[in-house]
Amino acid sequence: MSDASELPKSKEEEEVTPEPEEPSDDSSEEEAAGDTEMDFLRNLFSSTLGLGSADKVLDELTLDGVARYIKSGKCKNIICMVGAGISTSAGIPDFRSPGTGLYANLQKYNLPYPEAIFQIDYFKKHPEPFFALAKELYPGQFKPTICHYFMKMLKDKGLLKRCYTQNIDTLERVAGLEGDDLIEAHGTFYTSHCVSFCCRKEYNLDWMKEKIFSDDIPRCDKCSSLVKPDIVFFGENLPVRFFTSMKMDFPRCDLLIVMGTSLQVQPFAGLVGRVSKSCPRLLINMEKAGQADPLFGLLGFGGGMDFDSDKAYRDVAHISTCDDGCLALADLLGWKVELEELVKQEHAQIDSQDKKEKAGGKSEAAKSSSASVAPEPKKEE
Repeated sequence: MSDASELPKSKEEEEVTPEPEEPSDDSSEEEAAGDTEMDFLRNLFSSTLGLGSADKVLDELTLDGVARYIKSGKCKNIICMVGAGISTSAGIPDFRSPGTGLYANLQKYNLPYPEAIFQIDYFKKHPEPFFALAKELYPGQFKPTICHYFMKMLKDKGLLKRCYTQNIDTLERVAGLEGDDLIEAHGTFYTSHCVSFCCRKEYNLDWMKEKIFSDDIPRCDKCSSLVKPDIVFFGENLPVRFFTSMKMDFPRCDLLIVMGTSLQVQPFAGLVGRVSKSCPRLLINMEKAGQADPLFGLLGFGGGMDFDSDKAYRDVAHISTCDDGCLALADLLGWKVELEELVKQEHAQIDSQDKKEKAGGKSEAAKSSSASVAPEPKKEE
């Protein structure tokens, strides 16, 4: 499935994002990167030399097998890795689908090339295209999907260790996941900062929203530099928290659920190889993704998904939309009615809140208008 609501290349799943160009001043990111390299070497030697155990946890490599494992009580630390495919049913376009993807409809912005709209150097010189696009796709205009609420149910049932998302649409937060539940690998609209290294003043979602919807280019109140949402553009490092958290989370994971991503962008895609060899991995997607290259397999490069070979023992591919896959899994777990009711209630609450805000806005506008406009004098007959 092509990824939506992620940023291109570093956000979108179809092109490889380079590793951070320069290490952050925070030494933890540098240490984490070093650990990642060491883990890769360990996995390489282990795979090549046939070291390490690979226990089979699932009794069957199907969605039913995954459901039975979850119901067994042995699964208590689920990590979800999600991409743009979980948001397309909310109405957020993906990036590269022919004709309908975001890149296919950027001609009106007169860009030198589509990806320029998310290029940090281009943004600093020409911010207008990005903020025009941001107005169209701004968080708050879309409702979370069944998939988002399924992850919220995992949290409520004490099963979700963390959600690692490539998306920038904040729908995970709207659905009820909180900051500690999330690793927003490609950043978020939730906060914004002044781009000046000497300033870096922070701004909240409401401040940025007001600027964008009034068609103002957001500028810092303190130094007048541009203010940019905290999403990762080409040429920027991923958040330090991504690198530090993955070291702790993935070795403890006992079920990895991957949804709505084609697993091509690094370093995000490489996370599937950071769980233990015994950890089952479920992919819910419109097509199989993240499979190990056969040649790399011969060379000992492990970590890739294996759904079809004779050696497959832990990877399950459920080919469907993310919403349908989550509903099917919820049904097998006995949660389907609960999930559907949760979606219904939450969407009704969002609709109600939107109506109140719109009514309040109209009321305030009417008061302002009536107070500021003097009555017209009677025309003399």
